[in-house]
Amino acid sequence: MAVVDTSRFYKGLKIEFGDEIWEVIEYHHSKIAQRSPVVKTKLRNVFSSSVQEKNFRSGETFKIPDMERKAMQFLYNDEIAYHFMDSESYEQYGLNKDQVGETARFLKEQQGVNIIFYKNEPMGVELPITVELEVIETQPGVRGNTVSAGTKPAKLETGTMISVPLFIEVGNLVKVDTRNGDYLERIRKK
Repeated sequence: MAVVDTSRFYKGLKIEFGDEIWEVIEYHHSKIAQRSPVVKTKLRNVFSSSVQEKNFRSGETFKIPDMERKAMQFLYNDEIAYHFMDSESYEQYGLNKDQVGETARFLKEQQGVNIIFYKNEPMGVELPITVELEVIETQPGVRGNTVSAGTKPAKLETGTMISVPLFIEVGNLVKVDTRNGDYLERIRKK
């Protein structure tokens, strides 16, 4: 069984802790004078969806649960669930909002993703590291505007808001890092 220590934490990591499986939502390494370093985390229980803040000693190790990943395609979402189709068997699965979590910000129809299964039960969505999404709403860039450090808010086709450079316009296709929601580059002009 694979093991990970606190120095390798990242958002979305699933760990075994207290006989349950938790997803790392946030983490922060901190060191207070003359004390050993601590990793402050916010964890979400993947089954009950409860959220808990927990501090761990730096270097503490955790088991990574034995999970299976299946390639699937995102079909659509409704009030009940997000619907996915297995790329090989064409079987369909519905995951609730808690199971999809923050990944919903970057899900668009027909997109390929991995669905994570634990003991044959779907428990989450794993996105590619980057996705390409169209900008559907943003203000025109104003030359000489240095107050916003050369960025402006933009709404993507999935409905999520990110910061983009001033030259980005409505209709541009942009590459976004799904781990933190950062703009990476413009793929295509409108």
